[in-house]
Amino acid sequence: MWNPPTRVRARVADRPRQRVDLTALFGLASGGWAWSIALKAAVAMSSSFGLAVLLFDPRVATLAALGSMTVLYERETPYRYRAVALALVGLGFVACVSIGSLAAFDPWVAAVSIGVVAGVVTWLCQALRVDRPGPLFFVLVCAISTIVPGGPGEVPLHALVAALGAAVGWVVSMAEGLMRGRHPEHRAVADAFRQLAALLRAIGTPRLDHVQHDASIAVAKAWRIVLLSQSRGYRDSPSAARLRALLRWVSDIHLAATDVSLSRTDRLPAVAADFADALATAVSKPEQTPDEADLDELRKGLRPRSLEGRLYSRLARAAQAARRREHEPEGPGLELHDAPYPPLLQSLRSSLTAGSLIRPTALRMGITVAVAGVVGLALGIDRFYWISITATAVLQAGNVVLTVNRSVQRALGTLIGVVIGALLLSAPLPLAASIPMAACFMGLTQLVVSRNFFYASIFLTPMALILAHTAAPHPVEQLAEARILDTVLGSLAGMAGAVLLWRRAAAARLPQTIVEVLDTTRTVLLAVLDPEEEPSPARTYRLRRDLRSALVSLRGVYDSAIGDVPRANTTRPLWPVVVAAQRAGYLALAALALEKPPPASQITLQRLDLAFDELISALQDRRTPRLGALPRLVDYPRINMELRALSSATRTAVAQDERTAERERERRAQREHRRAQEEVDADL
Repeated sequence: MWNPPTRVRARVADRPRQRVDLTALFGLASGGWAWSIALKAAVAMSSSFGLAVLLFDPRVATLAALGSMTVLYERETPYRYRAVALALVGLGFVACVSIGSLAAFDPWVAAVSIGVVAGVVTWLCQALRVDRPGPLFFVLVCAISTIVPGGPGEVPLHALVAALGAAVGWVVSMAEGLMRGRHPEHRAVADAFRQLAALLRAIGTPRLDHVQHDASIAVAKAWRIVLLSQSRGYRDSPSAARLRALLRWVSDIHLAATDVSLSRTDRLPAVAADFADALATAVSKPEQTPDEADLDELRKGLRPRSLEGRLYSRLARAAQAARRREHEPEGPGLELHDAPYPPLLQSLRSSLTAGSLIRPTALRMGITVAVAGVVGLALGIDRFYWISITATAVLQAGNVVLTVNRSVQRALGTLIGVVIGALLLSAPLPLAASIPMAACFMGLTQLVVSRNFFYASIFLTPMALILAHTAAPHPVEQLAEARILDTVLGSLAGMAGAVLLWRRAAAARLPQTIVEVLDTTRTVLLAVLDPEEEPSPARTYRLRRDLRSALVSLRGVYDSAIGDVPRANTTRPLWPVVVAAQRAGYLALAALALEKPPPASQITLQRLDLAFDELISALQDRRTPRLGALPRLVDYPRINMELRALSSATRTAVAQDERTAERERERRAQREHRRAQEEVDADL
């Protein structure tokens, strides 16, 4: 018999906070050091720089060094997909170099061109899901190409040099595939298992909602990577079938863990999390698969269909799948009912819709970078392009608070980096020493950039000074002074752009994002509970994909909105609403994953539909929801619990908004009264 869980609601995690403080500025983020990408960046830069010096003029060799930074892109995608993606990134670098070289005849045209490149590339990178470092190096190669000697007649040469560097970066990035051809897919699935282990450890702790979000991101990422790897020949192989089976178990274990996490307030035994960690190792090393007998003590006395029983059973079955080195290419549950990636035009079109955050982000980037360069020229600054580059780096932070943090980190890191670079360039270094030195600084930058941008800026500045000095030699003192001034101005420009342009985009988008999550959750629940409908495997997959994507997007929008000061004052009260909406969505996903979910009556479905309508309408109108008695979902009591919590949280948020509005009206009335009194006193 179906065993309904106890009616206990897990504690809501503390609201995420973004601050400008010493920890944010100088503390190290969690995670490891990026040794692999640091080594690749150093090898790619030194190889391309040295090869271009031998074949061309050293002054244009910097374009090859920067073009080789294609190695920094698509670092986690399968090699077959990465080969095409990096080729397109290289073509983008060549196009940016061509634009910069053509615009070099007039500084004003160059400043505007760099801004246009920044805006367009930001739009393309976000619409096409191009991961870090995003638009930064596209803008960097465009800016540097404006100072490389030569007129319009040299544009083909500049493009050729950049293409050479991009090709070297492509080769270095793809070289690992010769030894570990399926490493990206195995790593993505293993990372998902590790995040599931972290989720199991977080059950019963105050950080549950945050870890749940991280686990959902890891599972969604694993789905994307495995989808991208399913080429026609590989898809029918037993090893590909094994990977798809493990991916299915990752998703099912995540949803079973969600059921458990939202039904209890005490910790799980550590054995379960350790078992999930061991499964992460078994993804690429089947011989190290943990023994299912390790879970026997946990399963003793549990009903098979209890929440914990289902979780432990899925962990055990995942171990059975991991132990098998080969699977049948076809079988129930092994089909991934999706295309590897959405159509190109559809992705670009959806990024330009009114509700998309990509459009204001790209416009903010383009306008700020162009205006920063033009203002720098108006102030008589010759190296205006560094202002544009700094503004680009700063604006990649996202919201106002993170942009301020990044601006301070960039300015302070540059001050230290300029001292290091000036000391190195004060002695006449031979070109043979400059090449490996620039490569080492680039490697150090990539080693620490994921942990803290301040330390990355310290190493990035000497590398940039060496490249700039090679492209256009100037006295070291002038170069250092200009670099400091340009960085400060660029940081200020980035902060100004974040504050003045579309600052409220994420905060204004948040209520609609919550509505989209609720609407998708309703669709999933009605499909699961309808006794007259049994979703096909393809529709089940699409429902699961769409809801998980909406849940991940909701948290991303909230994290961006809480840093959009001062509008964040109206965003913070929505945190309990966001948590309740996310939990309801995850519970709907968990119900969708059941083999035979208990149905509900048609009257219950109608009342559930009306309840969602009222909650959605209340969020859209920013009013208190007028819910009657919620439909009693006997087999899904926690869904009832989260819907009640959502209604209560919405009521509280609306009340806080009303109190805030009332206080603002009182302050406005007091200001008007004081102003009127001052006018009377002046007349007297």
